[in-house]
Amino acid sequence: MRIVDLRLRFFRIPLTGELAWGRASRMAALEHALVEVELEGGAVGRGEVAIRPTIYGETPESVVGALRYLKPGLLGRPIEDVQGLAAHLARLPGNLAAKGGLDLALWSARAAARGVPLAKLLPPEKDRVEVATILGLGELGAVLEDAAFAFERGVRVFKVKVGRDLAADTRRLEALRARFPGVKLYADANETLSKEEAPRYLKAWRALGLLYVEEPLPVEEVPARAELRRQGILPLIADDSAFTPRDLARELALDTFDVLNVKPARTGFTQSLAMLKRAASAGKRAMVGSQAFSSYGAYHALLLAFRGEVTEPSELAFHLKAEGGFFPFPPIREGYIYAADLLEEAFDEAAFAAYEVRSSASL
Repeated sequence: MRIVDLRLRFFRIPLTGELAWGRASRMAALEHALVEVELEGGAVGRGEVAIRPTIYGETPESVVGALRYLKPGLLGRPIEDVQGLAAHLARLPGNLAAKGGLDLALWSARAAARGVPLAKLLPPEKDRVEVATILGLGELGAVLEDAAFAFERGVRVFKVKVGRDLAADTRRLEALRARFPGVKLYADANETLSKEEAPRYLKAWRALGLLYVEEPLPVEEVPARAELRRQGILPLIADDSAFTPRDLARELALDTFDVLNVKPARTGFTQSLAMLKRAASAGKRAMVGSQAFSSYGAYHALLLAFRGEVTEPSELAFHLKAEGGFFPFPPIREGYIYAADLLEEAFDEAAFAAYEVRSSASL
């Protein structure tokens, strides 16, 4: 089947509480989009676009522009031309979220063309996936409330935003450990530390029993990041420093990290699968992040997390903070999602209509 149309539909789902991270970033709602790929005969595939101006530099307008640019080269192409379609997307530099969502939609359309669930194209390679959720910066009471909300819904691993204030970070982490004995904790500093202060912070977090820390230093501080890893204080997670396969090649050559955080929101399925294989071949561990997707996009991230190369807890529960959704996510049972609970990709048009934001933009 060939591609006959490409569409973009914006939506907004409020969050039950604001997420704060990094030096100044905040989010109170999922303000995302669905890109739809239509094939001959009417089959449709969908992928979520996580629009993050402060992370990827993309806005709703830039996503429209990127997909409008790519559309002519997609129309008429066979959906099974996996490498040709990937090469077409690669001709447009940057625009990671737009292309990531489009790649997810192409895989979804491929499954629809074959008349099978998407999980048949990405069959699970293990029985279960351990689930983590994100706790943002904020007042201690609010953080504990968010943690209790996730814990009650089965989550047993917390990724805690840190880096603005070591004393406040320590209070939050100690309170989480006391309130939820036995949970696993790790930190995400979002590049907020200096190379001078990072060792002291990491030693404090190690003393609190954290598993690892994500991006403690600015990405541009490449020699300092490599040196910090050589010190071996805590395992380091590569996220901002490894957005793309090209970034990953550099980081592997410089040996700057221990765990790769792959996010299909920016690398779709095609590049994400390649990155997981390359990292594993270099002896690195891996996890999957959902980039605060809705339950629909989080399900796509979940399918990736069932790959054998993914060894660590994956961030698949943030959608629980959304006040609604349009896809029934599998249950989390005492910290895990099981392969036996994977669902067919059932987009709920009526439910989506409640969150769709009308836009005059066309592709």
